[in-house]
Amino acid sequence: MNESQMSKQPLLEFLKNGGTLVADGAMGTLLHQHGVALNACFEHLNITAPEMVQSVHVEYLLAGARLIESNTFGANRYKLAEYGLGELVTEINTAAVENIRQAIAKTDIPADSVYIVGSVGPIGLRLRPYGKINPTELRTGFVEQIRALAYAGVDAILFETFSDHNELFTAIEVVKSIEETDGITLPIIAQMTFAQDDRTLLGYSPARAAHELIKAGADIIGVNCSAGPSQIATILTTMHQAMPNAMLSAMPNAGYPQTIGGRAMYPATTDYFGDYAQTFKAIGARIVGGCCGTTPAHINAMSLALQKPIAVEVPIQVIEATQEVEILTSDNPTSLARRLADGKFTITVEIAPPKSYAVEKLVNSARLLREAGADILDVADTPAARMRMSPWAVAHIIQDQVGMETVLHFPTRGRNVLRVQGDLLASHALDLRNLFVTMGDPTKIGDYPEAMDNFDIAPSKLIELIKQKMNHGQDLAGSSIGKPTAFHVGCALNMFADDLDHEVKLTIKKLEAGADFALGQAVFEPHKIDLFLERFLAVTGEHFKLPVLMGIMPLYSLRQAQFLHNEVPGISIPDSLMKRMEDAGEDAPQEGVKIAQELLRAVRPLVAGAYIIPAFGRYELAAEVIADMPIFA
Repeated sequence: MNESQMSKQPLLEFLKNGGTLVADGAMGTLLHQHGVALNACFEHLNITAPEMVQSVHVEYLLAGARLIESNTFGANRYKLAEYGLGELVTEINTAAVENIRQAIAKTDIPADSVYIVGSVGPIGLRLRPYGKINPTELRTGFVEQIRALAYAGVDAILFETFSDHNELFTAIEVVKSIEETDGITLPIIAQMTFAQDDRTLLGYSPARAAHELIKAGADIIGVNCSAGPSQIATILTTMHQAMPNAMLSAMPNAGYPQTIGGRAMYPATTDYFGDYAQTFKAIGARIVGGCCGTTPAHINAMSLALQKPIAVEVPIQVIEATQEVEILTSDNPTSLARRLADGKFTITVEIAPPKSYAVEKLVNSARLLREAGADILDVADTPAARMRMSPWAVAHIIQDQVGMETVLHFPTRGRNVLRVQGDLLASHALDLRNLFVTMGDPTKIGDYPEAMDNFDIAPSKLIELIKQKMNHGQDLAGSSIGKPTAFHVGCALNMFADDLDHEVKLTIKKLEAGADFALGQAVFEPHKIDLFLERFLAVTGEHFKLPVLMGIMPLYSLRQAQFLHNEVPGISIPDSLMKRMEDAGEDAPQEGVKIAQELLRAVRPLVAGAYIIPAFGRYELAAEVIADMPIFA
């Protein structure tokens, strides 16, 4: 501990005694103005261009800031690894704190009047089950960075721009654990960011966020980033009403960014920020600063404004005492749900959206399948990662113009958790309530191999979200969505997997999540169904009861059969069927129909229905498979 730290009044003591601190503003904005590319690693500059970083700190100090953040927002192992710097966590964080000390020394400002806080942002990878990082890896990333900042001698840890409360709770716990293991006590400033609807990405309201952050052990709670000062004031007021004794912080963006001439421009003026500095203080904020787009001029305006008597009225959020109560009842079961519940053998056919906005051929194909005896149509979503019309539109058109119920394929790949929930609500609004939840095909095999391929949530967890949250009137964060949804949810199942124990394990997860039915991998060896059923019984001690619509894929040619056998995981085509397709020659498509009819008869006693997957859009062949089976019509 250096001399200035020994003589400095502790941060929490200063604030509890009525002090107010002006924090600095954006670091990246100023570094960019100094010529640093927006895609550069700003944190690496702590060791490659320390004087540049120090100059930014000096500008904020001279503007009146007395709480200076280290340039370490993304200085964790995972974000640094994107630049090949994952092993420099300690070096970068230590250098960042030293840069602040050097900046203070370049001014006439007493060192004991400036508080140095270690900036810690989100890890940058979503936590499982909604992302790819497990809790241990997440915690390790925080421990490494926070411990480096602690030993560098920061006065507090500032968590900022967190939208996932679970990740922030983990980060707070890490600070507490370092206090126990290393004997270093650090105050915690915990700030979340909110969307334009005043909720976090996962749906937390400001009031709930305030309660949970204090409960988790934060000393100061607040808001940063989000939009501009007006929204921050509204959110801060709600937090204050929820936790009136909590110390608050506010660090807004300089308004909502606008793109002008290819650059992100922030519209809020310095005078506007000065006015809101008084508003924040009147609400109860003890720390006031800026985030994206703010400059030393904004901070100087806030600093000058806070030296004046408060001359603003605190905005009050009015909460209605009485509200009309909606009767929360879900819709009736779907036709598919009723058929499966009644034990009716059900035939569904997969139909692919067109690569066009023209739907006449698609509608005619759907009518053909209906007349042949299909009960339901499955609508694929970008099959084989090929660009196609939205399956929502296709499913809605089929239900509206053909009068057939559909199963909407709902892949998790390519969607973040915000879009997932919005798409689910949109599906329900269109009365598309049968869903087949799947991972989806990787974009690298399709039309646009460089397209974004990320996902926030695994299929089993999406099933859980739908069945245990949305069907009970809640979103992922537990907030009300009003009327509960009434989705009927299917999962993928491969009864012919090489590793049956692994497949059983996955199936158990899907059952626990609440799956209502399964679409099975295409069958070519029906006797193997018994092997799966026996293994499931041996592992769980229970008979397998989930309704399965078994995949039936009419073969079209020998070459297609060979491709499926050799390149599609989970599909094994016996030599006898290969020989039949080879001997059929030009009549191979009709031979494929005969084989599909035989397979359909064979699986009838074992499953709840059939899921016919026609090759190359040859729906007339699928119709032949169905029409020849009057017992199932």
